[in-house]
Amino acid sequence: MRYKQIDPQLFVANRTRLNRLLAPNSLVVVNSNDVPPTNADGTLALPVNSDLFYLTGVEQEQSILVLYPDADEEKHRAILFLREPTKELEIWEGSKLTKEKARALSGIEDVLWLSEFPRLFHRLVCECDHVYLNSNEHKRAVIEVESREARFVAEVIRRYPLHDFRRLAPLMHTLRAVKSEVEVQLIQKACNIT
Repeated sequence: MRYKQIDPQLFVANRTRLNRLLAPNSLVVVNSNDVPPTNADGTLALPVNSDLFYLTGVEQEQSILVLYPDADEEKHRAILFLREPTKELEIWEGSKLTKEKARALSGIEDVLWLSEFPRLFHRLVCECDHVYLNSNEHKRAVIEVESREARFVAEVIRRYPLHDFRRLAPLMHTLRAVKSEVEVQLIQKACNIT
């Protein structure tokens, strides 16, 4: 982490604000971005998914946030999935978030390893009435490269064609346009540093 940890209550508040905009019995999924390859086994630095960061404070590849505010089981109302850290990953890629660090960073209690995502996602998507999927939508955007999020959206629509899918991007645009006092203070701090 390159900065002082942000109070996780900011991310809790952001998720609460998003939950208020969702249709009843809705599931939300947000993926981290791909790590861009260079050549051979080289990669560039991870471009952080700003929606995932806004909702969790997480800046790690292959992370997935699932929100299901009306889930029967309270632990399924906010779930963060992460790559399981290993000694080999640490040697080659650096340290990864542990479950404890992710909880402290995001304010999400239910942190699971990525290997648990497919089974639990299937269960939850079959219980919900609406599925909000994210995309990089902007009227001036020209997107030529398929993102991890776009691949996920295409796969979910293929696997569950009869579900009611909705766009998360308009909700995120609405939320992110209005800054909380904490966000204003963080922006001011960044301006002061520059």
